[in-house]
Amino acid sequence: MRLATILHKGQRTAALEIATGYLPLPALDLNELLLQAGWKSTAETILSTHRAHDVIVSAEATLLTPLPNPHKVICCGLNYSDHILEMGRELPEYPTLFAKFADTLTGPHAKIVSEHSENVDWEAELAVIVGGELRNASEAEAANAIAGYTIANDVSMRDWQRRTLQWFQGKAFDGTTPLGPVLVTADSLDPEAGLDVICTLNGEEVQHGNTKTLVFSSARLLSYISTFTVLRPGDIVLTGTPGGVGMGMVPPRFLHDGDTLETTITGIGTLSNTFSIKIPANASPTNT
Repeated sequence: MRLATILHKGQRTAALEIATGYLPLPALDLNELLLQAGWKSTAETILSTHRAHDVIVSAEATLLTPLPNPHKVICCGLNYSDHILEMGRELPEYPTLFAKFADTLTGPHAKIVSEHSENVDWEAELAVIVGGELRNASEAEAANAIAGYTIANDVSMRDWQRRTLQWFQGKAFDGTTPLGPVLVTADSLDPEAGLDVICTLNGEEVQHGNTKTLVFSSARLLSYISTFTVLRPGDIVLTGTPGGVGMGMVPPRFLHDGDTLETTITGIGTLSNTFSIKIPANASPTNT
């Protein structure tokens, strides 16, 4: 199934995407839906019993951030072997983790505004969505608790990220991490079988990886994280980015005002985000 959070006639609702549009579900968004016991059975019943007049046609719906209110957004850095080598590091024994806030998330077609960085970079990522509470979970338990998958781009302010050894401040600017366009349920998608992860800048391909090369799988990440913090339905874990980020290029390359970034993952869809970038007045003239 393909699930979304949409805006229709001023009202927000969780919805099931079908060929002709969207079927409203009994929740304001997917965070609220995933907290309901039997949410999947509810969606399946609505799918099998709906009538034509129940459908919201695509032209009348606006796709929103599918999960606007997660309790936790946890990200894994350096999880694709090519990106790890690109950044001059060795393959890790443990995942490198950092956190974001719900405020960091934005919609799949939102304009992203940056007013404080001259080094805005891209990171195409598969995001895994938690569907059940996890504490000290085994990999098998974690795998069974995956609600589904969506797309994210961990847009990063590299000049802020480099200010200290901690990445957090370069990763958590409000409204800079697009998410969506839909959540594809785990029974419909298998990242371990291999999904292409592609990022284009103004139509030029800058990243092309495959989830088969992930060092830590989705289930392994959820299991590991659940040993030190509980994960609950609707929480989001970003699984890392493949090679091709701007900071790794020679010379480094960053986003400019008016650029369009598209992030695509096989079987899920595409994020398309334009950027409004205002270079700080005290910035150095070295941005490329």
